[in-house]
Amino acid sequence: MYDAWCQDPASVHPSWDAHFRGASSSVVLPALAGAGGVAAGAKADSQVIDAHLAVQGTIRSYQVRGHLAAQIDPLGLNNMEKEKAKNMIIRSVTVEDKDLDTVFQLPKTTFIGGQEKSLPLREIIKRLENVYCNHIGVEYMHINNLDQINWIRERLETPGALELETVEKRLLLARISRSIGFESFLAKKWTAEKRFGLEGVEMLIPCMKQVIDRSTELGVECVVMGMPHRGRLNVLANVCRKPLEQILTQFSGLEAADEGSGDVKYHLGTYIERLNRATNKNIRLSVVANPSHLEAANPIVEGKVRAEQFYRGDTEGKKCMSMLLHGDAAFAGQGV
Repeated sequence: MYDAWCQDPASVHPSWDAHFRGASSSVVLPALAGAGGVAAGAKADSQVIDAHLAVQGTIRSYQVRGHLAAQIDPLGLNNMEKEKAKNMIIRSVTVEDKDLDTVFQLPKTTFIGGQEKSLPLREIIKRLENVYCNHIGVEYMHINNLDQINWIRERLETPGALELETVEKRLLLARISRSIGFESFLAKKWTAEKRFGLEGVEMLIPCMKQVIDRSTELGVECVVMGMPHRGRLNVLANVCRKPLEQILTQFSGLEAADEGSGDVKYHLGTYIERLNRATNKNIRLSVVANPSHLEAANPIVEGKVRAEQFYRGDTEGKKCMSMLLHGDAAFAGQGV
């Protein structure tokens, strides 16, 4: 189809014609941007239309490939250089400095403008880089549901969406400090004990607590969780608030006559009802015990949630929810 379009653009459907005009490597922005933006009520010529299609293609390029250039290496060893990242992302459009101050109307496929309907090309690229090439890599354009894509877009791209207030920053710091402190204590207290720690992904704890807080605000009363070994004790201690004496008692060393490898504590779960301090509402938290075939717990979690919904009369599924955490590629790899 593309070959046919290259020979005769009129031979394909107009929608494909517009798509190929935006994605074709022959689109060169400098030659088109000279026409400037489209004034209200003005009749747009083909050059202006092509220029806006090229900008739309640039925006989509960041949404599709921006995560590849995200600065996610804290040591900066594997992070891509800024100019190299821009060339990798914007493949189909040639951008020159003289065109960066040209104002373009923003398409409905982006929320980077907020209340503004048009922005200079320089500001468009700056905002896209800040959203997709900063310290969070987001890959979502493969999702088939347009509503889900727009839901993610809006929460990522809206100006100020990723900024936290001072109170939220302090709460985040307190939660991640408790997460790190718990792992550090276990590492120092039981140096030779077999552990499945959360080192490197301590942010999981604030993330899970934020999900539970927000869910509680929206009316959820029960959360059932299924997860692998890694980080389980931290989740039990800091998310479910299982008494520490019950967790630490299980670290008593094995005797010569004992069976097993000493990792029983990483298979056990809990069931606790407590007050959520962030929302002042009661919440029931449950972590399902799992076998060595870790992902076998997932259907059990879903079954428990379905049973809770049935006995609560929760026909809309708004009072009980599940949280499934997967280690590595185990969810797909174990055939559950």
